[in-house]
Amino acid sequence: MSRDDDTRFEPRLGRPRSGGEGRPGRPPTSFKQQVLRAVARAGGNPRLIGRAMAGRAGTRTRTDRFNARGRGSKLVATFPRESGWSRPEGGMRYRARRVVVKARVVKMRGSGSKAAYAHLRYLQRDGAALDGERGRLYSASLDHADGSNFLDRGQDDRHQFRLIVAPEDGAELGDLRDFTRRLMEQMERDLDTQLDWVAVDHHNTGHPHSHVVIRGVTDDGKTLNIAGDYIAHGIRHRASEIVTLELGMQSEWEVQQKLGREVEQDRFTRLDRAILQEVNDEGLVDLRMGEEQSYLGRVNRYLLIGRLKKLERMGLAREEEPTRWSLASGMEKTLRELGERGDIIKTMHRAITERGLARGAGDYVIHAGKAEQKPTVGRVIGKGLAGDELTGRLHLVIDGADGRVHYVEMSEAAAGETRTGSIVEVGRAEAPPRPADRNIAELARDNGGVYEPAIHLLTARDTMRVPDGNYEGYVETHVRRLEALRRAGIVERLDADHWRIPDDFENRAQDYDTGRTRQLGARVLSLIDLDAQVTANAATWLDRELVADAPVALRDRGFGREARDALARRRQWLMEQGFAREDGSNTIYQRGMLSTLARREVEEAGRKLALERGMSFRMAENGERISGTYRQPVQLVSGKYALVERSREFTLVPWRPVIEKALGRQVSGLVRGEGISGEFGRKRGPSIGM
Repeated sequence: MSRDDDTRFEPRLGRPRSGGEGRPGRPPTSFKQQVLRAVARAGGNPRLIGRAMAGRAGTRTRTDRFNARGRGSKLVATFPRESGWSRPEGGMRYRARRVVVKARVVKMRGSGSKAAYAHLRYLQRDGAALDGERGRLYSASLDHADGSNFLDRGQDDRHQFRLIVAPEDGAELGDLRDFTRRLMEQMERDLDTQLDWVAVDHHNTGHPHSHVVIRGVTDDGKTLNIAGDYIAHGIRHRASEIVTLELGMQSEWEVQQKLGREVEQDRFTRLDRAILQEVNDEGLVDLRMGEEQSYLGRVNRYLLIGRLKKLERMGLAREEEPTRWSLASGMEKTLRELGERGDIIKTMHRAITERGLARGAGDYVIHAGKAEQKPTVGRVIGKGLAGDELTGRLHLVIDGADGRVHYVEMSEAAAGETRTGSIVEVGRAEAPPRPADRNIAELARDNGGVYEPAIHLLTARDTMRVPDGNYEGYVETHVRRLEALRRAGIVERLDADHWRIPDDFENRAQDYDTGRTRQLGARVLSLIDLDAQVTANAATWLDRELVADAPVALRDRGFGREARDALARRRQWLMEQGFAREDGSNTIYQRGMLSTLARREVEEAGRKLALERGMSFRMAENGERISGTYRQPVQLVSGKYALVERSREFTLVPWRPVIEKALGRQVSGLVRGEGISGEFGRKRGPSIGM
């Protein structure tokens, strides 16, 4: 080589290339990744490597601090976390049967006890036995258990456990009662205590399952604490043992058959999970035959290819090269949302079919859980537990006045007293009253309608205890609340130490909060159906629609058509009763018609209650101050009323949510038109205003 040849050599610097793996220019695969991929190619589970290493080193996982506590912790440590395959004498592989277990620990103190009754009621209503009958509660020894007695026994429990146990082969088991009872017996042996439980089976879905509710007490009355690891893994392991003993081991051929049914499903499946595990360092799913392919990839290759072609038709995958695929970002999230949507549509279709209604799938509307600008009015045709049936959230299926069928989910509190057949308005959830607003209103009433922070500070120091003794900060929170309401035009700041508070301050402040929330809520417009309203001697939803300045828009189909017909018949009834008359093409309604109709119903209800209670009934008059003991709520067609008792007589006044906390206590208030104003003065002793 000449000198000139040497000078023509110019090195070109660039990124280092891998040593033969992957595409040129990509960083080399780390040793850890090579080990994990080798384990996968051999048919092992790479996810178990970290657990095994941690166990050998004696270290704790992130969740061990909680999960290691409670009954069953030592026993569950001996259970395998994954049901492995076995290959007897080199033949077909077998494994234990799969069971899905979902669990939730629910606090019972406060509102939890009331919610527990509702939860059990919904479980029975939504459940269905093998014979198609309504779901029936059962226990360890009773085929027809009493849910109320069960919950009454647990009134003082700190918590309860709620389980959903769903064997993958539940349809082959048939009646799930024997399976559930055997599982609970095994849990009692594992936890070394008898369990007080009830269960109900659901056979009206594609996956039969059992709901089990367990009291959080041991057989000697102590609080039952179950180790988190036993809840997460032990119950599933025991359930799998029972099903496997009943049906035998599951062969690899059976698994292949079940996976084949998942290829065309519009939801996130086990095949999708396997596809995500096959994504290589280049971000591709490489299903070419070769050493790099995992064992599961080789065994299920044709199923995975079929699934990827389905995903390609859905726009969630693309074949870059033959048998090499790229996946759309958010594929898993999209598939899970599609699965949830499919379940919701089935729920809507079932509610429509059970009532013999005819609605097209194009008329289905699924609300995302946030309040929209325009509320939805219609008749409830379905109500039950939402989602995985463990959270306590409810769903409503509404035959809307707009001719469409609506599906909404909300909390139990936001659903209020809605029931199937009632007419509701779904929109923004009503905000709860704020204690700060109540305090401001009380102090203002005692000070000529003016709130003074200085007086509030003195009163707080004399009458109450504040955390950390920070009374100034406590009063300052009230001032900040007033500043927000001042900007909304509700209160007036006279100077730095004086605020003008209107008489209806609490209602306006609550309306302000309601207008700002985006959570969905349901307001009951009528608890009786349209036919019953036509001739009801009460103020009905139909009456309010007839006299409304902006009535609900009614489409000429579905519930809208039924409501139009009912309005015409109610108009005719009102004319026959002298409440309305025709004036050409218009109908003139009597002034104060709604108040008169409501008064009629209250008087009639009062007379009936007087006979039942052996007391005299007195009608409350406008401007009258009412005081007495709040005994019970009374639901009428015209609305909900509170029965207030004093001496040997009682009266019915419009009910407000705040009064429910005063059941059995003294209340007081001033009747104003169709409502009642409240007074909450602490100087009056242990009473609450209405």
